[in-house]
Amino acid sequence: METDQQGFKQHLRDAFAAAVARADPGAALEPHLPAPPAGRIVVVGAGKAAAAMARAVEAHYPAAALSGVVVTRYGHARPTRRITVLEAAHPVPDAAAVAATERILACLEGLSEDDLVLCLLSGGGSALLTAPDGVTLEAMAALTSELLRSGADIHEINCVRKHLSRVKGGRLALAAAPARVVALLVSDVVGDDPAVIASGPTSPDPSRYADALAVLDRYGVGAEDVRSVLEAGGSGEREETPKPDDPRLARVSNLVVASAESALAGAAEALAARGWRPHVLSSAVTGEARVAAEAQAALVRRVLTQDEPYARPCALLSGGETTVTVTGQGRGGRNGEFALALALALPASARVWLMAADTDGIDGSEDNAGALLGPDELARLDRVDAAAALARNDSYGALAALGGLFVTGPTGTNVNDLRIILIA
Repeated sequence: METDQQGFKQHLRDAFAAAVARADPGAALEPHLPAPPAGRIVVVGAGKAAAAMARAVEAHYPAAALSGVVVTRYGHARPTRRITVLEAAHPVPDAAAVAATERILACLEGLSEDDLVLCLLSGGGSALLTAPDGVTLEAMAALTSELLRSGADIHEINCVRKHLSRVKGGRLALAAAPARVVALLVSDVVGDDPAVIASGPTSPDPSRYADALAVLDRYGVGAEDVRSVLEAGGSGEREETPKPDDPRLARVSNLVVASAESALAGAAEALAARGWRPHVLSSAVTGEARVAAEAQAALVRRVLTQDEPYARPCALLSGGETTVTVTGQGRGGRNGEFALALALALPASARVWLMAADTDGIDGSEDNAGALLGPDELARLDRVDAAAALARNDSYGALAALGGLFVTGPTGTNVNDLRIILIA
C-alpha cells in the first residue's frame, strides 16, 4: 500500500464519507416508516439531522395528508415541500428554538386516535427543542453553558434539562395524545438510549428531580432560581416526568434507526478496501477527551514499537462522545482536543495519521468537524507551541496553525464522534 502522506489523509477523508453515508438519515429511515394511518400524518422533530429526515419522510408518503414542523441547527436546513423546516441555535438555546418548539406543540393540538405523529429526533435536539418550564430562556441558556463547560456528560446534562422543560422527558408524546406516536431516532449518545437522545421527548424518563439537583451539586453549577424549581419538584410541588409504567405512553414507540455502530462499520469497510487492517476499539468512548487520547496514544506506541496487539498497517477506530472540562479561554471542540492531546503523546517521527471528527460536521460550536493530522504536522507541534495551546483549551488555534483543521460543512446526520488512527 505504497502511497504518499496526502494519499493516507485521503483514506481518512474517504472513511469519514463512508461513515456518514452509512448513517444517512434518508436511507436509515426508509425501512422503518409505518403504513399510512386512517387519518393524518403529522411530522415533528428536532436535531441536526431533522431536515434530512423530513425530506425522506416526504419522499416516502407522496400522496398522504402530510404536514408538520421540524427544527434544526442554523445552516443545517434542507429544502422541503410540505414539512416546514425552522432553524435555531445549538448548543445553547435561543429565542428561535423556543418559537420553533411552540409551533411544534401547535401541530399536536386537536389530534385524534386515527392520526399518526412521526417524531424525527437526532443529536442536537435537546437545545433545539426548547420550552422552558419554571425558568426563563436566559436562565436555561446560562445553565446549559455552565454544564457544557463543567465536564458533565450528556446523560447528566439531559437529566437536568428534562426537569426544566414542557417537552423533554416524554412530555412531547403526552401533548400528542390520543394520536399514535412513532419516534424515529438517529442516535448521538453512547448506549443509544431513547430516553437520552434529544433528552427523550417521546420516551419515559426514569430520572427524577432529585437526580437533576445532584448533577448541579456534583459540578457546582446552577443559579438559585434554577435550583428552587428543581427543589420544588423534589418536594412534590411539581409533576414528575412520565415514568416507564405510565399508561399515557401506551401508544408511543421509539426506534433507533442509525447509530455510531453503523458509522464505524462503514468506515472500517472503506479502510479495509484500501489495504488497512481495521480494528474497532469501541463505539462508546466517554470521559475527558485528553484522558481518552492518552489511552489510545499508549496503544499506538505499543503497535509502533512491538507490532502488537495489532500488526501494521492497521487502523484503530472508535466512536462515542468525550467531554472537555474548560479551564482556558481558547477555541475548539472535543475532537480537536482529543487529536491534539494524542499527537502530543506520540513520537515526532511516528508514521501515524489521525482524524477525530464529529459526524455532523461541527466540532462543538466551531466551523470545523475536527482534526486531520499526519507525520508532517506531528513534526511541527513544537513550532506552534501545541502543549500551551492545549493547556488553554485552544485546540482550534493550534490546529489552524498546523493546517490540521478538518472542515466538511454540515453532513445532514449526527451519530457522534468518529476517531481513526492509521499506523503504517
